[in-house]
Amino acid sequence: MASTGFAHWLVVLVETFAALFMLLLVIAVLVVLVTWFVDRNQTHNSVLRNYPVIGHFRYWFLHLGEFFRQYLYSSDREEMPFNRAQRMWVYRAAKNTENTNAFGSTRDLHLEGVPFFVNAAFPALGESHVKPQPVRIGPYAREPYDHAAFFNISAMSFGALSAPAVRALSIGAAKAGIWMDTGEGGLAPYHLEGGCDIVFEIGTAKYGVRTPDGKLDDDKLLAICAHKQVKMVSIKLGQGAKPGMGGLLPAAKVTAEIAAIRGIPVGTDSQSPNRHLDIANVSQLMDSIRHIRDLTGKPTGFKAVFGDMGWIDEVCDEVARRGIESAPDFIIVDGSEGGTGAAPQTLMEGVGLPLREALPELVNTLIERGLRERIKVICSGKCITAYDVAWALSMGANFVNSARGFMLALGCIQSLQCNRNTCPTGITTQDPKLQRGLVVTDKSEKVANYAKNVMHEVGIIAHSCGVDDPRQLDRTHCRVVGDDGISVPLVKLFPYPEIPEA
Repeated sequence: MASTGFAHWLVVLVETFAALFMLLLVIAVLVVLVTWFVDRNQTHNSVLRNYPVIGHFRYWFLHLGEFFRQYLYSSDREEMPFNRAQRMWVYRAAKNTENTNAFGSTRDLHLEGVPFFVNAAFPALGESHVKPQPVRIGPYAREPYDHAAFFNISAMSFGALSAPAVRALSIGAAKAGIWMDTGEGGLAPYHLEGGCDIVFEIGTAKYGVRTPDGKLDDDKLLAICAHKQVKMVSIKLGQGAKPGMGGLLPAAKVTAEIAAIRGIPVGTDSQSPNRHLDIANVSQLMDSIRHIRDLTGKPTGFKAVFGDMGWIDEVCDEVARRGIESAPDFIIVDGSEGGTGAAPQTLMEGVGLPLREALPELVNTLIERGLRERIKVICSGKCITAYDVAWALSMGANFVNSARGFMLALGCIQSLQCNRNTCPTGITTQDPKLQRGLVVTDKSEKVANYAKNVMHEVGIIAHSCGVDDPRQLDRTHCRVVGDDGISVPLVKLFPYPEIPEA
C-alpha cells in the first residue's frame, strides 16, 4: 500500500514538472516571438533589424568578452589599464605573501619606454640602511607638516567609494603611517575613523565647504581643519583622467548621507564645474592659497594635470613678486594616465600630459626658478608597483600618491564598473548588498600591508643602486629603453637645468 502511494505522488510530481516545463516553453516561445516582432520593426539598430532575436547574442558576447579576456585569453602583460602581472603583484603585496617569481621575467625589457635601474657595484650593507626621513611641507604655515612615508593614498571621494572602502583605507593608512587624500567629495566621518593623517581636497564645487551658491564657506572649512588629523589642504584644479572637466557622481550614488556631506540635493547627478568659480588666473590661485593657509594654518597647495607648462612659470613669477612665503606649499601633478570613477573617453584618452613628461618638466621649472626646496612635488598617475614609485622618486617627486593601487589592495578585480554602482567587490558602490562583500577588518590589513611592502621594495631598489634613502634616487640611477631597443639614462633624456646663483 505504501509503495502504491509513493508511486501516485511520483506520478503527480512528474506531471507537475511536465506542466511547468510546457508552461515555460510556451512563455519562451512567446518571448521569442515578441522580441522578433519588436526587433524586426524597430529602426535604431541595424543588426537587430536584420537579425532579430539572435542579434542580441552579439551584445551579450561583447559584455562577457571583457571578463573572458581577463581570465582566459590575455597574457600576463597585455591588459589595460593594469595587466595581470601588475595586479597579481599588488594582491600578493596586500596579502603579505611571498612576492617572488621563478625562471625569468615576463616583462619585455626591450620595449620602448621601459625603465630599469642601475645597480651599484658595491652597495652598502644591510645594517647601514636607514628609514625614509621626514620631509617638511609648508614651513611658513602656522602648522607645518612633517611626513616621512613617500607612498600615500591619492584622492578618492566618499560617494565614488563606499563607506566600508573609506573606513578600510583610513584604518589601513593609520597602520602604515601614510596619509589619505579625501578627494573632492568632502570630509566624511569614515575618513577620520582610522586616525590617519588627512589631506583635505577642495574641488571645483567646493563640496563640504560650500555656500548654497557654490562659494567657499570659511566657517565650514575652519570646522573641518579643526580636526587634528587634517594636515594639509589641496585645491583641485583638475585631474588626469578628465582635464578641463569637473568631477561626476551619478545620481544612483548620491544617497542622503553623501548629499548631506557634500551639500547637494539627494538623487541627482553631482557634476562639478570645470574650474573654480573664483579662480580664473594665476593671481587668483595665489590669492586662494594665501587665504586658505592664513585661515586654517595648514600647508596649502594645488593639484593639476598639465598641458602647457607656461602657467607654472607664471606661478613662479607671482611668487617672486609676492615673496617666498606666498608660494604653494606643494604641487600635486597628475598624469593623463590617471584614473577616475566616470569620465568621457575623449578626455581620458586624449587630453593632458602623461606623468613621464609632466613630472620632470615641473621639477626642472622649480629648479630653474630656485623654488625646488620651497615647493614639494607630489605625483600621481598609475604608480602602483615598487619600480613605478622608484621611477617617480628618481624623476624628482618628494611623494607618490596612488588611488587604483589601493583599490586593488582592497580587492578590486578591474571589472570596469566604477561608474555603474554595480562594483562586485563593494568598493565603488552605494548598494548595501554589494558593500557587504568588503570586510573592513580584513581589507584594512591588506591596505597597510600593500603600503609597507611597496615602500620596502622601493628601499630594496634604492639600496641596490647604492643609496640609503629612496629619496636619494635621482635621474642617474634609472635608464629608459629607446626606440632602437637601447637604453639611455634618464638624466640624458631629461637633463637637470642650471641651478641659479643665490
